[in-house]
Amino acid sequence: MTLNAGPAVAVVDPAGGGRLAALSVAGVELLMPGAGFGSFPMAPWCGRLAGGVLRSAGRFHHFPREAPPHAIHGTVRNSPWRVVRAAADGALLEHGLGAPWPFAGRVTQEFALSPSCLRLEMTVESHGAPFPAQAGWHPWFRRDLGTGGPAELRLAAAWQEERGPDHLPTGRRIAPREGPWDDCFGMPDGVAVTVDWPGALTLEITSSARWVVIYDEPAEALCVEPQSGPPNGLNTLPRPVTPRSPLTVTSTWRWSPPAARADGVPGDRRGRAAAAR
Repeated sequence: MTLNAGPAVAVVDPAGGGRLAALSVAGVELLMPGAGFGSFPMAPWCGRLAGGVLRSAGRFHHFPREAPPHAIHGTVRNSPWRVVRAAADGALLEHGLGAPWPFAGRVTQEFALSPSCLRLEMTVESHGAPFPAQAGWHPWFRRDLGTGGPAELRLAAAWQEERGPDHLPTGRRIAPREGPWDDCFGMPDGVAVTVDWPGALTLEITSSARWVVIYDEPAEALCVEPQSGPPNGLNTLPRPVTPRSPLTVTSTWRWSPPAARADGVPGDRRGRAAAAR
């Protein structure tokens, strides 16, 4: 499914896990192509779930450990979504929650493309018993667009979730550290991250979510993942979803000409990100 708005073209793949398979601006592709890449939805949890186990209401629910020893990125990214509504510049998809997820519900995902931005919205609903849930997105951006060097990434996080040897937050919040990262950051006023590609464009990623995972270890890609809670948050910081209280998360990706440094030339941190203290 291809969406068009001025210089922007987005390809949505309902059969491929409801992912955004491509996003180009003026002919320049921003996302890594191929299976497992693009930008995929994360629900009903984000990131790693400790041991693949959800502890809820005195019961233990087990999930496939796709990132041993943990489960990862929820249950909706690898199965087809249904198209509810489609237009030239937007689409609404839905995915019913089912096994291995033990609670009845659904996830909806809306895409709205304009010449200058892409707006995303995801909602997790309960169709019965309350359950804890998270929602977010996992985009794989190309590190180098071939126009002037690798991307520079900027954010001003309030804290970094300390990462333990098991790759999960320890529960301790620390001052943001230098990358490279596979880490979660807290932004209590909403996620705001900027990606600058020298000579190409600047992408501002904002979200109503208050956490963002930055993964910039690969040489060819970087990920900026707005999400409604930290990794393993279903167990450590649960947000209950009920029939009367769904979970809705939004994110906007807005592009513009590349940002300039104080000396008037595009910034280039050799692809290394930095968090403002």
